[in-house]
Amino acid sequence: MKDNITVSISSIDGTKHFSFGKRTRHTFKFVSYVIFMAVLLTAGVIYYLVNDAEMSKIKLLELENKSSSLTKEITSLTALKLSLEQDLSEREERMLLVSDRLNDLEKVLGLDDQNNTELESRLDTAAMNSSLRVAMLTQIPSGPPVKNARTSSGYGKRQHPVLGITKIHRGQDFAVNTGTPIYAPADGTVEVTRPSKEGSGNFLRLLHGYGFSSSYSHMSKFAVSKGDFIKKGDLIGYSGNSGLTSGPHLHYEIRFIGRALDPKPFIEWDVDNFDSIFESVRGIRWESLVGKIELRVSQQLQLSSQKAAQLTDK
Repeated sequence: MKDNITVSISSIDGTKHFSFGKRTRHTFKFVSYVIFMAVLLTAGVIYYLVNDAEMSKIKLLELENKSSSLTKEITSLTALKLSLEQDLSEREERMLLVSDRLNDLEKVLGLDDQNNTELESRLDTAAMNSSLRVAMLTQIPSGPPVKNARTSSGYGKRQHPVLGITKIHRGQDFAVNTGTPIYAPADGTVEVTRPSKEGSGNFLRLLHGYGFSSSYSHMSKFAVSKGDFIKKGDLIGYSGNSGLTSGPHLHYEIRFIGRALDPKPFIEWDVDNFDSIFESVRGIRWESLVGKIELRVSQQLQLSSQKAAQLTDK
């Protein structure tokens, strides 16, 4: 009885006694320990789950922030994509426009079909040809010196209208009234301005590039002076009736190293019939001249490209 524990419970019905032996006590202690450990473990699990839930909330907020940031970035990239697509579309349209205009330019320049050639090469060829033509048409007389004028006498043998003898007429006469403006047919320098009442009358001569010169006779007055630098299209004077003439007109001559040439091919020479001059005017080494001008133009275009690249880099 010494190792037993007696528990007495009193009630209105009387007192009841419960005895617990040593084995029962050990069982009770074990059960209590198990329950305590279970409670402790449950508390630990609950604490872990609560803490994990808090961490999950924090991570969820971080993910929501990242999602919002990514959404904004996607929106920005989408807008950039649309902008780039629009810019690319505009560039393609401009490229097509450039290609079409280049086709037109190639037709004007008389170039062969270049559609299978790279655009850059086609542009180089067109630039070379157009620059060559501009260089020649601005430095060698081209076009008429007076506007909308009728030719009254051409180059070659004729009976002189005043002297009545047959002789070589070394220029072309334009039937124009006194005071008609005369324009330079090419860049150049005024070599001679000679007032006179005899022969050629008031006479002016311009020196142009590559050995060419042009002269104007029977003028009424000069608009330039000796030594002036002239650009194509500049006003140089006015037609008249000075010197030995039968009426108001302009006598126009073109010479190459002093040799008189028929002015008509030069008067009709322009971009549309550029190559015609090489066949119609003999005695000039056109091939050599074109080669020299092409070399100069090529160097100028390379220099221009280098300057453009430097400006782009800046």
